[in-house]
Amino acid sequence: MLHSIVLTTLAVALQAPPPVDSAVVAKGTYVEARTCDVWTGPCFANADFNLGGKHGVMAWRIETGKVGDVTLDGLSVVAVVSAANTLGLEQRAPSQAVLIVDSKATPAQRDALVRFAQHQGGKLLANVVRVHVQKIAINGCPCKENACYEVNATVAKVTTRCLSNDHDKVCGNEYAFYPPLANNVSARPAGVVEHLFRGQGLGETWSDSDRRGGYVGTFQVK
Repeated sequence: MLHSIVLTTLAVALQAPPPVDSAVVAKGTYVEARTCDVWTGPCFANADFNLGGKHGVMAWRIETGKVGDVTLDGLSVVAVVSAANTLGLEQRAPSQAVLIVDSKATPAQRDALVRFAQHQGGKLLANVVRVHVQKIAINGCPCKENACYEVNATVAKVTTRCLSNDHDKVCGNEYAFYPPLANNVSARPAGVVEHLFRGQGLGETWSDSDRRGGYVGTFQVK
């Protein structure tokens, strides 16, 4: 299996994260990618602990939703995470996150999208260092497993595909070793064709490809 990751360094600009609002009701589409395999065997995962998988992208396309009195129907938000240890393991230091909010949103909706993402991402998104405003497209295409999606948030991109027993099975003991990063998600593992971040705020960028490192599905917060 071919996969590669390239990281570069940027300056970090810190800003205080907005408060989390627990009054969230929403449902829609969820897509995730990480720089390690999430559908894998324990022997492969153990060998990768704290060497890879420290970077990830979470994307939400809100079909209908509200945070407090602010309606978010038809809007999207993307979270980009850089962690000290492999995501899904105990962290020796707090993670940092950049959020990308939909350019179609009003100022009030942008604030609400940040609060929504922090509500869904929990501790991983507690330390937001920068918020980008970008055009966001999250689209799926019909396929056997409904796992083919494209996320384009300008500075962050993810493309997923269905997993294949012919292409993706290595040891024969593969399963969803790591659960999804976000709360309130019903999702299936997916292959990741492309996963990159080219934005400011985290002190680094990355480009990763061809991993069994994604999730696609839905979310619902009642």
